[in-house]
Amino acid sequence: MGYDIADYKQIDGRYGTLEDVDELIAELKKRDMKLMMDLVVNHTSNEHPWFVESRASIDSPKRNWYIWRKPKSVSPDGVPEPPNNWAQILGEANSAWTYDEKTDEFYLSLFTPEQPDLNWENPEVRAAVWDVMHFWMTRGACGFRMDVINLISKASDYPDADVVLDPGHRYQPGGKYFINGPKLHEYLQEMYREVLSKYDTITVGEMPGVSDEKEILRSVGANSGELRMIFIFDLVDVDKPNVRMALKPWDVKEMKSIITRWQRIMIENDGWNSVFIENHDNPRSVSRYTDDSDEWREKGAKLLALMQTTLGGTLFVYQGEEIGIRNAPKSWDISEFKDIETINYWKKCEQLYANDKEKLAYGRKVIDMKARDHARTPMQWTAGDNAGFCDPGTKPWMRVMDDYRTVNVEAQMKAHDADEDSVWQFWQGALKRRKDHADAFVYGDFQELSPDHPEVFAYVRTGSNGGRWLVVLNFSGRELEWTVPQGLEVESWVCGNYVKGAPNKPKQPYVPLSPWEGLLGKCK
Repeated sequence: MGYDIADYKQIDGRYGTLEDVDELIAELKKRDMKLMMDLVVNHTSNEHPWFVESRASIDSPKRNWYIWRKPKSVSPDGVPEPPNNWAQILGEANSAWTYDEKTDEFYLSLFTPEQPDLNWENPEVRAAVWDVMHFWMTRGACGFRMDVINLISKASDYPDADVVLDPGHRYQPGGKYFINGPKLHEYLQEMYREVLSKYDTITVGEMPGVSDEKEILRSVGANSGELRMIFIFDLVDVDKPNVRMALKPWDVKEMKSIITRWQRIMIENDGWNSVFIENHDNPRSVSRYTDDSDEWREKGAKLLALMQTTLGGTLFVYQGEEIGIRNAPKSWDISEFKDIETINYWKKCEQLYANDKEKLAYGRKVIDMKARDHARTPMQWTAGDNAGFCDPGTKPWMRVMDDYRTVNVEAQMKAHDADEDSVWQFWQGALKRRKDHADAFVYGDFQELSPDHPEVFAYVRTGSNGGRWLVVLNFSGRELEWTVPQGLEVESWVCGNYVKGAPNKPKQPYVPLSPWEGLLGKCK
């Protein structure tokens, strides 16, 4: 279930059956849609039969399907020490290794003890993964989103990680030795030969922790023989220092440079981008990149929609993003947060900083800004009980956002404001323009304007049909003027996030911008 899978070829009974999936695929096909599966094969559940057999005995035929190592040493009080100092990804206060008392060995579990890592060095493991992929492709899936696929190859000697966290941390981030490891491309190319090349597939690899363009192009270049695209995390990691649950200052110029860099790299090197700013592992974009107050939430959500729908690549919209769901209120008690990463982080804060109110307050600030829980609140469908997420009288797995009576899908779909679209309606219009002018917005050239402007992100998209489009985005909460560069002429303003229809704005030389305002213009 979820990201600790106990059976790759069955559906958890709480969610339905394989027959339900078959029906879903068939009904999607009728609507010219397809089903993309989530492939989680860096690790399994510790309840998967493979692992149950693996941990049964050192002599088990499946022992080598997972990564087992003897203790590095035994402490004076008789406690076995992990094979190295790698920290658990979802709780850096803990070891990435889990001790199995029965066999007196540790198994690698980078994320949690319940998620043991598969040993991709073993060809039997790879063959089993190919079998799972064939199973879903022949069933009618169109491809895969591949969970943390760049972690499948580890440095075979499992060395200690460099010390980068403060002295209070016993364990350290070991990504240097398993992010895009030594045999990653060998494995991905084998995957392509054995499975992907035999179908018309869409693939996107989740690849956190890598931003080297040559390394990424090895996976997504047109002739790479690996993947169609990957999720590049530079933008959603703009506020990340050494570990995710921490804060780093950033500004609009840094954000712009990240987007421009990857737009240009893929254009110039025949690669392909994924376009996203939200997912299940990150806070809400309207809270992160704009102002999520009642006054500005809708403007900020539309600003981000305008940006994403005019960037080149394949666009991924996360549930709730299309109605501008924001982060959970700061007033919520810490007990409302359910994610294991948040729980482990707060436990670490309480252990290390029990008598330091300032550091505890910082820890709570990190949770308020970065917790994955913000993206996991129940979807806000209606103004009814539980926001329409589940039946009245049923307790949702997590608290529903307090604003669901006004921020919900039903209300935004039915909105009839003569002057302004709802966030959902704005997304609908923006997606239609993206499809109608795909030659420019999906496949076209990208040129940034005013790269040194501290608050405005502006760029031109040019299509193969000759159309040129100007996008101007004010990423600030203040009014300002943006100067149209010489040689660029705006023929008409097509849309903006303040009014329904064409905005009434000067075309040059100066364009006044309200707080969090975005404009799309057709150029001569």
